[in-house]
Amino acid sequence: MMLNQAAPAVRGMTERQPSGDRGLAVVTGGRRGIGRAICCDLARVGFDIAIVDIVDDENAGETVDLVRALGRNSAFYRRDISETSGNAAFVEGLERDLGEITCLVNNAGVQVSVRGDLLDVTEESFDRLIGVNLRGTFFLTQAVARAMLSRPQIASERSVVTITSANAGLVSPEKGPYCISKAGLSMASQQFAIRLADAGIRVHEIRPGLIQTEMTADVYEKYSSQVEAGQLSAIRRWGQPEDIARAVATLAAGGLPFSTGDIYHIGGGMQIHRL
Repeated sequence: MMLNQAAPAVRGMTERQPSGDRGLAVVTGGRRGIGRAICCDLARVGFDIAIVDIVDDENAGETVDLVRALGRNSAFYRRDISETSGNAAFVEGLERDLGEITCLVNNAGVQVSVRGDLLDVTEESFDRLIGVNLRGTFFLTQAVARAMLSRPQIASERSVVTITSANAGLVSPEKGPYCISKAGLSMASQQFAIRLADAGIRVHEIRPGLIQTEMTADVYEKYSSQVEAGQLSAIRRWGQPEDIARAVATLAAGGLPFSTGDIYHIGGGMQIHRL
């Protein structure tokens, strides 16, 4: 589904108030789940929030309201990040509405529509995963980075935080294109970390493990017994969106100032190899 990029739907715009203490954070895929939790935690630490998502529904309005209840400006922008034309104009519009972007959180992503044999993957499904998860995220990051670099280095923290997946390193053949897209995104994050370091823009990658959201609802029963038995992660519970959000807010607020290009596993120890 491609949206009209010339006139993105904007929800929640009012007369502009003074900007947040830390500037503007843009959160893609921000209307619900992990994205909503990230928006709220970033608001708590002082960011205004631009929520970007392909779907405009009641969840979008609720997330705007939650951010505003925390005392920060917020607006929702309907946009398909896989449609990369017009990215520069889109970023310019965000900054015109809400102020200079100091943080980009690349959270938007899609999962395989049908889990199955790697040998049955279609070109259409592969292109969809790459188009959103990797290509779309890469070129939006590029556009935001250019905007950041067009201004002198400022006192505020500036960062890009990309949400990948434990599947950037763990193989799941039944969802091969998803794993490939996240592995590519992991490399892209490190590339941007090198490119932007001299400008004081830190780039971070967060790899969630099993997080209880609508995206994982179809495998919740399948994995829950293994989670509870400690077979999939050292910490015997499903992760929650707030676990990811807390990590994002810590990084965006400069809680780890001597870190860039690092990978943060937030999955209860899922990444630990065991015999």
